[in-house]
Amino acid sequence: MEDSFRPSPWTRSPHLQTIFGSLGLRVWGPNEMTDASREVIVDAGDGVRLLGYHARQAGTPRGLVVILHGWEGSAGSTYVLSTGRYLYRMGFEVFRLNLRDHGRSHHLNSGLFHGALLEETARAVDRATQCLPGRPSYLIGFSLGGNFALRIALRQSREPIATLRRVFAISPALDPYKATLAIDSGPALYRRYFLAKWKRSLRTKERLFPDLYRFDGVLRHRTCLSMTEAIMAYYPDFSSYRDYFNHYTLTGDALAPVAMPVTIFTSQDDPVVPVEDFRRLPKNPHLEVSIQPYGGHCGFLQPFPWGSWYERVIGRILEKELS
Repeated sequence: MEDSFRPSPWTRSPHLQTIFGSLGLRVWGPNEMTDASREVIVDAGDGVRLLGYHARQAGTPRGLVVILHGWEGSAGSTYVLSTGRYLYRMGFEVFRLNLRDHGRSHHLNSGLFHGALLEETARAVDRATQCLPGRPSYLIGFSLGGNFALRIALRQSREPIATLRRVFAISPALDPYKATLAIDSGPALYRRYFLAKWKRSLRTKERLFPDLYRFDGVLRHRTCLSMTEAIMAYYPDFSSYRDYFNHYTLTGDALAPVAMPVTIFTSQDDPVVPVEDFRRLPKNPHLEVSIQPYGGHCGFLQPFPWGSWYERVIGRILEKELS
């Protein structure tokens, strides 16, 4: 793996790394990937449809990369556009997949998104890889998308995606309960940011399906945890918000069965995802965990604010695998 992430001293602030990691300034300039992208409605089974964007290569592609965004992000999030552009320029086709109710996809399904919707996401990733049959595919997930990516890696041993060769997770949320508490107790900027996006998403869902949803009571809440507890009334499969979080928690020995190459990037100063759970992950020859002193949440920008350390590392790993 490339030398550790070494940002300039003035760019080491985790908040600077986190905030600029999502600013549009980072992807200023031409983006051949978005120019080549076409919208795809993916059949995720059981009547579920997810929205994605597939960028084909004009020549012979080296493989296909599927990218999953974080909570309340989308296929158009800055970190997704940046990583997709970088790998597209390396010769890979790129498929940017929206999770349910993310991006402009609320109308596609009547049911609400939640973090335990693994099966539909895995089936959609499988369908996305079939856009380039016979070539290797790779999965990259950010934050909550990183959690999904890790669960898909676990799922490979029982329901494999035929061409999937490796999974990367950037700042994955291993424990969604702890991440929710970190958002609520950290700088108010993060709490306001996530609440505003989540509430806007719920209002969109309510407007599209007025016979199913009335979120007035939920929208009055001012913390992510209290909103999560309030919205459990719409999720009868879970007995409580703690039961809900437990369905996609990946701490302890949860990743011990991973049997395919997985690389995790995280930082000690992440303001959203606590680092201690990464230090307790089980020893596994298939699991590589890179814990950096700096980087914030999905940041790792160097040279700041355009360069991305994890993009370069991922690129080198893929170059080595394909050489």
